[in-house]
Amino acid sequence: MMGQSAQGQPKRLGVLTSGGDAQGMNAAVRAVVRTALKMGAQPYAILEGWQGAVTGGEMIKPMGWSDVSSVLNKGGTVIGTARCKEFRERSGLRKAAKNLVLKGIDRLISIGGDGSLAGTNEFQEEWPSLLEELVQAGELTPEQVAGHEKLRVAGLVGSIDNDLVGFDMTIGTDSALQRILVALDELSSTAASHRRTFVVEVMGRHCGYLPLMSAVARGCDYVFIPEAPPEEGWQKTLADKLAAGRKAGRRESIVLVAEGAIDHEGNPITANDVCDALEQETGQRPHLTILGHVQRGGTPSAYDRWMPTALGYAAAYEVLHQDQNSQPVIIGARNNRVARLPLMKAVGDTRAVAKFTKAKEYDKAVQARGRSFSEMLAINEVMSTPPQEDQLPADARRVAIMHVGGLAPGMNSAARAAVRQGIDCGFEMLGIYGSFDGLMSGKVKHLAWEDVEGWGFDGGAELGTLRPIPKVEEYYAIGRALEEHRIDALVVIGGYNAYLSINQMRQETSRYPAFNIPMICVPASIDNNLPGSELSIGADSALNNAVWALDRIRESAAASRRCFVADAMGRHCGYLSLMSGIAAGAELVYLDEFPYNLQNLANDVKMMRDSFREGRRLCLVLHNEEAGGRYDREFIASVFAQESEGLFDVRHSALGHLQQGGEPSPFDRILATRLVRVAIQELSKQFAQNRSEPLGVGLAANGIETFPLLQMQEKVDPQVRRPVNQWWLPLADIISVVSRDEWDIEVRELPITDL
Repeated sequence: MMGQSAQGQPKRLGVLTSGGDAQGMNAAVRAVVRTALKMGAQPYAILEGWQGAVTGGEMIKPMGWSDVSSVLNKGGTVIGTARCKEFRERSGLRKAAKNLVLKGIDRLISIGGDGSLAGTNEFQEEWPSLLEELVQAGELTPEQVAGHEKLRVAGLVGSIDNDLVGFDMTIGTDSALQRILVALDELSSTAASHRRTFVVEVMGRHCGYLPLMSAVARGCDYVFIPEAPPEEGWQKTLADKLAAGRKAGRRESIVLVAEGAIDHEGNPITANDVCDALEQETGQRPHLTILGHVQRGGTPSAYDRWMPTALGYAAAYEVLHQDQNSQPVIIGARNNRVARLPLMKAVGDTRAVAKFTKAKEYDKAVQARGRSFSEMLAINEVMSTPPQEDQLPADARRVAIMHVGGLAPGMNSAARAAVRQGIDCGFEMLGIYGSFDGLMSGKVKHLAWEDVEGWGFDGGAELGTLRPIPKVEEYYAIGRALEEHRIDALVVIGGYNAYLSINQMRQETSRYPAFNIPMICVPASIDNNLPGSELSIGADSALNNAVWALDRIRESAAASRRCFVADAMGRHCGYLSLMSGIAAGAELVYLDEFPYNLQNLANDVKMMRDSFREGRRLCLVLHNEEAGGRYDREFIASVFAQESEGLFDVRHSALGHLQQGGEPSPFDRILATRLVRVAIQELSKQFAQNRSEPLGVGLAANGIETFPLLQMQEKVDPQVRRPVNQWWLPLADIISVVSRDEWDIEVRELPITDL
């Protein structure tokens, strides 16, 4: 049996959270504990981080299924964290080793930052010699040590700073970004009312990820980060840039300062220093706000629930399958996939950034952070800097932006980014209001840098969006409109119908030559069902909205013995349903990708009856809105109610259009900006090469890529309007393992990428 040691005893696995806390740690701990239990192992929580290992006794606690119930929506870490000085000494390492062996633990999952993970690696390297010393000193017997000669380790990175090199997003980063954006959005409204300047300090002692991404997502005027310090004379440069922004129409100015910001000579730049500089240069003192530890607190975002759940699941599987020759690894997220990296390589690459910064080799420090970090630095400069001249060249290419399809949060962010990056490339940017109807009726307007100032942070779509695909008889009017407005290229931001529209139009260029211009589709759909992109603009915001609603459903339903069946949007694509289910702790998820029948429903209701007999108070069920044909949400709820035998009642509801509403999440704002950057760059190439190829742009396994739009049908199933290959489908196995307490469920290995 996988969960048994060579001696036939259940394998014992310890999990701890160390260093600073981060939202999402609880999701990881929950997944580790429940996955280990399903694999026949006995998990232990090491309370208060390494302090618990050094102290031992009741600080190393066996964990059962219910010990990690109702923790997904809690911030911080329910098993505690602390910094332990004693663990840095040999004596502390010996105590920790002794206490783990006394509990029979020789497998460990450590959740923390690079310092905690480096300490974990040292501990596992010294483990054999520590046990030898303990036996020689008579503190452990050879019999107690037998079978535990090697400590098997997997690490998860819990750090809001996102400072570990090699992975996309560490546990807690997305939630911290959300805290920062909420604060900045609220500061912006009061700042605009009074035409004020705010200087805001955000976390980022050694890493500028949080302030940089916040600056792009919120549209801040200036950002100070440790990896790319400003040159000498930054005080005047800053004041001049803020003045240019005001001249271009900005009513407020926001400057972000990382807590570890430095100047080019390595001297600290504090938020107060920035306030002093602006007061000296402008004669007015800005308002100072220090966000502090609110960035660490509060409910985790949807991403910081489903991704740590997947990582915890994978880490438990990894450490329970390691053998004598296995090396310690870190499990993290890379391009939306679970990835594995040698522990000390990750720590070493991360610490190289600090070495470059200390040596004042700032270009190398930025490069060491990764390609996307340097790209975002360039994007931020373009997005925040008003153009020096308003006069466009007479032969400037005219690029029009339009939306087609259903509403998706982040459409405004994409339009704003397209205008500002297009202007930077020398294009004249146009906005088409009202999709193809607006184009045919002449609702085309020139868009300047200042026209889109506030667009990126609001829900809805300023340009408007409509779902209909143009009819063949409308092609002539569309062609005439393109010619009359001298439109040289189209950037179409939207959903499935946007792709179909452009694809069909480009097949008619022989009849309508006006269609023979560069056309690029940018994916924006909460359904996340578009070809060539693994994530669409709006899907993350919709997921957060759905999880917010499900949290409240859980609170109301838990007051009685109840099963609640909820519909999530997505049509025939189950992305929202599955990810919402993982993030909200649903016991069952019904997806169109996995057909089900009456026998499946009968088995599920039997599981629920057994579970409610044993004391369950709530069962949450997610249903993909178009799944099951006639076996829809109402039918499922009726079956469950009929077969409940009075053990529970049943309620059902559709989450509805709240999933499309609200302000876009930080992730969607940043994704929109990155996708549009590639789209605008592609237009520049096509103009330079005198090409007019219709393309789609999307986030793929290796980053943002383009693909020929005429190959769309190869990438999607047209009957159900979803991609043929969906990267997230293997995550469906997680639900039954971490949310359902019956024991005959197989734990399967997730696909994992070795870095």
